[in-house]
Amino acid sequence: MDLRLDGKVALITGGSRGIGKAIAKLFVESGAKVVISSRKKDSLEEAANEIGGEISYYCANAGEPDQVRACVGDTIDRLGGLDILVSNAATNPYMGPMIEIDLPRADKTVQVNQRAVLVWAQSAWELWMKENGGNIINMASIGGITVEPGIGYYNVTKAAVIHLTKQMAFELQPKVRVNAIAPGLVKTDFARSLWEPAEEFIASRIPMRRLGEPQDIASAALYLASEVSSWMTGHTLVIDGGALIGGHGGLG
Repeated sequence: MDLRLDGKVALITGGSRGIGKAIAKLFVESGAKVVISSRKKDSLEEAANEIGGEISYYCANAGEPDQVRACVGDTIDRLGGLDILVSNAATNPYMGPMIEIDLPRADKTVQVNQRAVLVWAQSAWELWMKENGGNIINMASIGGITVEPGIGYYNVTKAAVIHLTKQMAFELQPKVRVNAIAPGLVKTDFARSLWEPAEEFIASRIPMRRLGEPQDIASAALYLASEVSSWMTGHTLVIDGGALIGGHGGLG
């Protein structure tokens, strides 16, 4: 299998840490020119310097349409196109029963996790992919497939990402493939409050007996970004160590 991305241009949101950073690193190693985006310049610069190679960065708030369009436009202008968009940025400003969430934090969760997936895809489509084709990978979560305490509204937005992926794949065919990844509990700073207090116990309940690492998700992203998956669109790839079959969910 040829899991290479030579000559491809990839834009990864939320690319300065965790899963996004791991995807960026693997894409660069696989021959792609990569742009990472997030809100903080210092974190982006640090990540780009650590990864090295054909990587650059652009500061943009994933939930702000004007900043999104500027980032996509800059990527196309500088690198000559946009072949792969990975919508990975996410937020979870509230922990607790979904029924008690305040509306400002509910709106923020929707803006970054759900609406931004549409906004990034719209810009990529309008500025490049409508005429030239492309590949979109959205980051969902196994939380969007099941229910659990504490992060219920986050999971609602991830369920929406799964459906957005199907709808986009239907509308953008055949020029643009659209798929999603639904991670299980991965050892990132973003999910630290979920795994750090009881990592061994949680791992013992997962069939593969360990939590995920960012590289596990990056490998799935490389598969979806490459021509090896060229006949796949509209699907959500679950990478969870078997957590769903074991009856346990977790924040991706």
